[in-house]
Amino acid sequence: MRMKMQYRKIIEGKFIDRPNRFIAHVEIKGVRETVHVKNTGRCRELLLPGAPVRLEVSDNPKRKTAYDLVMVYKEDLGWVNMDSQAPNKVVQEWLETQGYDEVKPEYTYGDSRIDFYMRKGEQEYLMEVKGCTLEVDGIGYFPDAPTTRGVKHLRELAKASSLGYRCFIAFVIQMEGITEVRPNVTTQPEFGKALEEAKAAGVSVLFLPCKVGTDSLRIENC
Repeated sequence: MRMKMQYRKIIEGKFIDRPNRFIAHVEIKGVRETVHVKNTGRCRELLLPGAPVRLEVSDNPKRKTAYDLVMVYKEDLGWVNMDSQAPNKVVQEWLETQGYDEVKPEYTYGDSRIDFYMRKGEQEYLMEVKGCTLEVDGIGYFPDAPTTRGVKHLRELAKASSLGYRCFIAFVIQMEGITEVRPNVTTQPEFGKALEEAKAAGVSVLFLPCKVGTDSLRIENC
């Protein structure tokens, strides 16, 4: 069963600059437009002046910006989906094909909200999802900016694992040709340490390569 996250309507443009985390200027059909960026990460290696980008056209006439920047073309790699909401959407589609009796998104556990709770018979599962858009020499890295939330969730998963849950951290690789994600210890050594501690506690790491379509994203082999 092949499922994919589909955008409503996509147009192409050319990246100009990014004044802050939330907006960018993009040239669309020769006109400079202010657009919403669906990723508050740094993305400095992706959003380069002149880079081709893909934007979803908003269907909300009341919005300040008419477009969402969701993809960017990186030389020697191809199109990268940088929509930070996409990973959870494609993982939910994927989980619903994996034979679980129950799949619940945004599950409250301890002091955290974990991305997914699953159940198969008596066995309970927890999964945290991270989108990977940073590539260096054919390897994916996470995070591209420090994430205290990411560290906190790894520690919650490690605790849950000791209490009988089967726990996963799933890296959704939002670009093609990359099959491995490593902790970006240069940017945040603490995340790398928390990941190793979580693995030692029994948390499984999943790499989920994706097919990046013109107007879609799907997990490969889904």
